[in-house]
Amino acid sequence: MSHLQKPSDGVAPAGSSPHGQAEQFTKSTLSRRDLHPTTPTPQFNSWFSQAQASSIPQPEACTLSTAELPSGRVSSRIVYLKELDAAGGFVVYSNFGTSRKAADLATNPHAALVFFWAPLQRQSQVLEPDGAVDGDDGRAQLEGWVADAEKRFEGREDIPVPDFWGGLRIVPTRVEFWQGRQCRLHDRFVYVREEGRDGEDDKWTLERLSP
Repeated sequence: MSHLQKPSDGVAPAGSSPHGQAEQFTKSTLSRRDLHPTTPTPQFNSWFSQAQASSIPQPEACTLSTAELPSGRVSSRIVYLKELDAAGGFVVYSNFGTSRKAADLATNPHAALVFFWAPLQRQSQVLEPDGAVDGDDGRAQLEGWVADAEKRFEGREDIPVPDFWGGLRIVPTRVEFWQGRQCRLHDRFVYVREEGRDGEDDKWTLERLSP
């Protein structure tokens, strides 16, 4: 059995500099005037486009977290954003038939996505799923992508879509934007969806969380 060595006193695990302090965030700032006043979608599209332009590897990669009930045990995994649709739904595809996340969502429909773009010192958190995208809708979208691929690779044997393959469309009730700042005075803003009344469309409120 191996024994772990005790870390040096006073040195935090994140501290890689000689004085033991974590890296300062100095890339940018975020203020209310930078954000769309009524909906989070334009801001996410802007940040995602900047992540793509910055040559960040796989900017569409995000962490999907779910929790099983009644135990409350949380599990997380990396998935890939396939689409942000016109209605503001975040769509991801994966094994939603036999996986841990499928079991979690069967008992608890709440979930979260987190995008972290380290070179830009930014992250965005998306909370609350609207529901699974499977059956005809999910299969139709997936088969559309397959059809595009078949045009490029004609003559290859068809590969059927597995029965367990499906998607999750997250229509969020909260979307948070985090921009790293010096001295841990990070800029954090959150959009919160408010349900519309008497047939009105849902509205969003924008709040600063910190500093």
